[in-house]
Amino acid sequence: MTQADDAPRQAMLDLIFGYRATQLVALAARLEIAERLADGPHTAEELARATGTHPEALYRALRALASLGVFEELDGRHFTLTPLGERLQATHPQSVRPQALFAVGETYRAWAELPYSVATGETGFDRLYGMSHFDWLAEHPEENALFNQVMTAGSAQAADAVVAAYDFGASGTVVDVAGGQGMLLSAVLLAHPGLRGVLFDQPHVVESAEPTLRDAGVAERCEIVSGDFFASVPPGGDVYTLQRVIHDWDDERAIAILRSCAQALGPGGKVLLIEQVMPPGPGAGPSAGRAASLDVQMLIMMGGHERTAAEFERLFSAAGLRLTRIIPTQAGASVIEAERGEA
Repeated sequence: MTQADDAPRQAMLDLIFGYRATQLVALAARLEIAERLADGPHTAEELARATGTHPEALYRALRALASLGVFEELDGRHFTLTPLGERLQATHPQSVRPQALFAVGETYRAWAELPYSVATGETGFDRLYGMSHFDWLAEHPEENALFNQVMTAGSAQAADAVVAAYDFGASGTVVDVAGGQGMLLSAVLLAHPGLRGVLFDQPHVVESAEPTLRDAGVAERCEIVSGDFFASVPPGGDVYTLQRVIHDWDDERAIAILRSCAQALGPGGKVLLIEQVMPPGPGAGPSAGRAASLDVQMLIMMGGHERTAAEFERLFSAAGLRLTRIIPTQAGASVIEAERGEA
């Protein structure tokens, strides 16, 4: 067998053992190696003293990380930071440190329930932990704080693209439903000084949202409200935004959320979903692969879906709304606009 003949086998083995990279990157994030290398190269021994780890064992992990391009091994002793590794710094504008830590927590364990989810169509997380992911987060403050960081990081990457793609108007009220720490709402209000905002989410989520709004300089134009979006959302808004919310839920509960928004809409109001839109047929390329993988994540973690345009249209119709347009953004997700349907 030639090396070329063996390439597919090796590629498959790389997929099979992908968990190794996940755990290595999470270790680097947990030990803050990227921060410790920010001032220049360090030896494994120096990093071990700083992190309270075993020097030889840490060297072996750093060598493996260097093979992945996260760090660079200079002379068999010193390690330095690469552009890839810089993204593990908490202060980097494109930081993925929260995602690295989140990936090896309850999410990592829940993925072992994939066979159950595929066999039954049920949520693997619920089977493993005996409750939904959101109920579990409410009982685990540290993990909830990390989850909020992950959601805020995702919102930060998409917020400017959404503001650039959609005209929110010069005045009125924007209600950000399940808006987390308020990253998207802050960007909208910052770009439109005539708008006011309402940040709406569960109590254990919005209790830590004020610093985000204050740092953005929009706290005085924003009200923070907590509640249950299955029951109702704050009424009278002109625009209701839901960023990566509907994909968390099955059709029945997604329709219930959208119905709450439809009932709360002011005259001429709009509901905006910020979601990725799945292609109607086979997709190609990295973005389609990431979307398909995330769709399985939604199945395992929450019982949700990534959806096609036709599937979003059916959800809106069942909730008393009408899809009016889909606006792509530079961040990969689209702004999916709806208004009240015909009476």
